[in-house]
Amino acid sequence: MDGDEPATTGNEKAPLLEGSKGSKLIAFCRRHKRIVIPVGIMILLLPLLGLLALRNHHAHAMNWTSPLVYPSPQGYAIGNWSAAYEKAHAMVGNMSLEEMNNITLGVVDTTSGCVGVSGSAPRVGFPGLCLHDAGNGVRNTDGVNAYASGIHIGASWNASLAYERAQFMGAEFKRKGVNVALGPVVGPIGRIAEGGRFWEGFSADPYMDGILGAQSIIGLQESVIASVKHFVANEQETNRNPIANDGNPILSSSSNLDDETMHELYLWPFQDAIVAGAGCVMCSYNRINNTYGCENSKAINGLLKGELNFPGFVVSDWVAQHSGIESANAGLDMAMPTTGFWNELQLQKAVNSGALNRTRLVDMATRIIATFYQFGQDKALPNGVGMPANILLPHNYTDAKDPAAKSSLLQQALEGHVLVKNVNNALPLRKPKVLSIFGYDAIQQTSFVPNGNTFPQSWEAIGLGIQQSMGIASNAPVPDPPQTQNGTLVVGGGSGSNTPAYISTPYDAIAARAYDDGTGIFFDFVSTEPSVVSSSEACLVFINEFSSEVWDRAGLADADSDTVVNNVASACNNTIVVIHNAGIRLVDAWIDNPNVTAVIFAHLPGQDAGRAVAQILYGDVSPSGRLPYTVARQASDYGNLLSPCQADGSSSPQCVYTEGVNIDYRGFPARNITPRYEFGYGLTYSAFSYSDLHTSINATATPDGAVVPVYTNDTTNSNSNNTAIGVGGLLSLFESIGTITATIANTGPVAAAEVAQLYLQIPGGTSNTSNPRTRVLRGFEKVLIKPNETAEVSFNLRRKDVSTWNVTRQAWVVPSGEFGVYVGKSVLNTPLRTSFTI
Repeated sequence: MDGDEPATTGNEKAPLLEGSKGSKLIAFCRRHKRIVIPVGIMILLLPLLGLLALRNHHAHAMNWTSPLVYPSPQGYAIGNWSAAYEKAHAMVGNMSLEEMNNITLGVVDTTSGCVGVSGSAPRVGFPGLCLHDAGNGVRNTDGVNAYASGIHIGASWNASLAYERAQFMGAEFKRKGVNVALGPVVGPIGRIAEGGRFWEGFSADPYMDGILGAQSIIGLQESVIASVKHFVANEQETNRNPIANDGNPILSSSSNLDDETMHELYLWPFQDAIVAGAGCVMCSYNRINNTYGCENSKAINGLLKGELNFPGFVVSDWVAQHSGIESANAGLDMAMPTTGFWNELQLQKAVNSGALNRTRLVDMATRIIATFYQFGQDKALPNGVGMPANILLPHNYTDAKDPAAKSSLLQQALEGHVLVKNVNNALPLRKPKVLSIFGYDAIQQTSFVPNGNTFPQSWEAIGLGIQQSMGIASNAPVPDPPQTQNGTLVVGGGSGSNTPAYISTPYDAIAARAYDDGTGIFFDFVSTEPSVVSSSEACLVFINEFSSEVWDRAGLADADSDTVVNNVASACNNTIVVIHNAGIRLVDAWIDNPNVTAVIFAHLPGQDAGRAVAQILYGDVSPSGRLPYTVARQASDYGNLLSPCQADGSSSPQCVYTEGVNIDYRGFPARNITPRYEFGYGLTYSAFSYSDLHTSINATATPDGAVVPVYTNDTTNSNSNNTAIGVGGLLSLFESIGTITATIANTGPVAAAEVAQLYLQIPGGTSNTSNPRTRVLRGFEKVLIKPNETAEVSFNLRRKDVSTWNVTRQAWVVPSGEFGVYVGKSVLNTPLRTSFTI
């Protein structure tokens, strides 16, 4: 991508980067996705990674072995993909094997800012694809907006807002010449409390991830192809990639999990994504039961293309391909950003020698071209036309922003704020005469211009040191990673970051209100022991908690920020704390201090951060967010799921998912631990009551003799002959089996939005008796209600929502027995309870 040759046109082949595998990676990493600092260290170490990538095939360890599932199912004309497949068959039928080979791999393009460009076949009219980051907005260019991050939309609990956000984002990608937007994220799902990339996704719950992810895909694909990621069980950054380790290589960590856990937790949101029509799926860095994700035939052939009947194409995460013919046979369709395994016509040669079945290469090309047509990319702008390779150099400015997005950007920012404490109505503020504002998060970071290395990853204000940079460059665990950003935190770090058109800071927005109200403001944004003016009616403390791709977090709180809060609270009896947090943030160091009167988890609001928090602080709108994760009282309450698993001297790190499905809010009751703030918790400036719970369910238990397709070795290509199978798998799983309704009344003084939540207690146990079933989220609805008015909420239940995965039968089954029904404000606050029997 930073190579010496531009993309070619006419009858010439798309270029391949010259030189060794190492040099390809270096050229790519210098400017794009794989995040390396400093460049000199990168040049020395990444060639070793290129060599290491050759070492793994189907590795095994202990008793965790991923089954082999071949052949890779062939995509076919199904549902609304029929026309696209017809066109794809016509185009691919005119391709040579060389052209088919070429479109399956990433090539270097120095003319645009695309983080990946696929090979082209200009003779038959295929220009290749521009792939670009990411699920929170267009990254590392000008003329775009910074949308609220995934975790912030998760905290909004608003599916229609997720769709609207994706609509505007997708249109920006399209105007920038992007064909494939690398998002949304539904994995990691949040198994590890300190997980570095949890903020990119929506929630620590598969149902919620599936609903919000599906709406995001629908919105994005009105303009571009969505690439849902990271498939699958990709739950930590530590040891995510191989490490050279002075000639004693360490493999990527292996996520070792059973079939039930895979289906009920990690695969769940991907199925909703495929049903929503996702055109692309990105396979992940980690190993799954000891086979790399991008060559895992069970995961790709058996689960994704077989069980979920995925008709689109599978792309590797950047430099996540570790084999050639093996990965092709396992279902990988496109390797990014370049490849040393397919770049010298290896696939063509393998077909000619008989080492690769010709139908597999044809299917790879057909899936790519069908997706190209399915989402109208044959009518798209030229690849990356609106994204210069370097925005510091003269270029034609493409303003991709839509003025109509302004109200949505603000609404997204508003709805992800979660008020968790508000003693004696400390909020909203009422034209205070004197305010004091403290904390490094209240003001703008000191610079926001490209610097070649940290800017593309939103790392410019976190103070990376030499040792940390060396860890990043070598793929080794990063020592003492930064926990905070010096300035208002609007997005996390890494390839999931975005590029704001501006940053509205809390101080700026509050100062504007102070001007209107005649309020005096004192401030100290530097000291951890600030002086407090005694006439202050309220003291606002702004802190943050940073998180990023590449490393997992060093903890769930930082001492300096807690010190600021405690010191201000010791001198101010109305201390209000606002935390811009890229993940779980513990607060027990000061939450019970009576002088801390209000606390807001402000998450990652995007570029309207200050404007949004000011409207909430002053009561222009009521906070309406709810926690999409669980906040414990102490770090140890997360048990084995606090921190990532480590290599501990092993060359093959093993992460065994002994907890099964019981992560986050499911795990706390399973271990009889009460959290500080539970999943779904959040306050408003009003009050609500619940009544009139009704159930109307029409379902029967799955009979013992029910026959379902099973996707094992040599049984993967039967879907096209089965009318019970659609895009996403068994159609019956998504049929409605009834509704549950309730009435909510606003009994408070102001209009506010309430998030009604439905939880079910599904009967029966799990395949692992040490992991009891606990209640699970199976519905949510956000409704704005005026004072003294009521609203009815209705939760539609799909057959999948009342099913469990039967490992023996290899099928979803509806169990017989009593289903507990819980409706209310959070997982632990459910005033309405009943049951139904199947």
